[in-house]
Amino acid sequence: MRVYVPLTLPGLAQAHRTGTLGTGALTAYAVTPGLREWYVSDDIEELEYAALSRAAAASLRLLAADPEAARRRIVVAVDVPDGAATADPDRGLDPASIGEVRVAGPVPLAKAAAVHADSADAEADVTAAADALGAADMGDDDARFTVDGAEDHELLWYGVQEIPHLVG
Repeated sequence: MRVYVPLTLPGLAQAHRTGTLGTGALTAYAVTPGLREWYVSDDIEELEYAALSRAAAASLRLLAADPEAARRRIVVAVDVPDGAATADPDRGLDPASIGEVRVAGPVPLAKAAAVHADSADAEADVTAAADALGAADMGDDDARFTVDGAEDHELLWYGVQEIPHLVG
């Protein structure tokens, strides 16, 4: 099963140093029954993209909580055994947790299939979005527009062999 783990650049650097993602259970995003119902598609590529997008939004939340982290959203795509990722059935349609799964961890970085990251030209919009996230959560339409500006940037795909370049 493919899961998408939201990180920051410092989190990716730590994973690169230790060879593992996390020190315990991880929050990730995947194609869950709740995501399928929310996205209403049978196309697996569209569903995977939706899960990746949910992880990118979670990465933005990590950035908002860490003002020292470089303002680039990071998502690591990891293949885990079926059953290793579990969704909370009671929160399946909770808008805040659509596609969210828990993965028993730590997960070896060697299981990563790819890294998705913002390009440098997205940093200004990602910075503004991280700063506006709290107000957007409180219903501020202008702040929501700012957050959506970061979501307009597509994450770039990187092979795992490119991680040293990303964190360097």
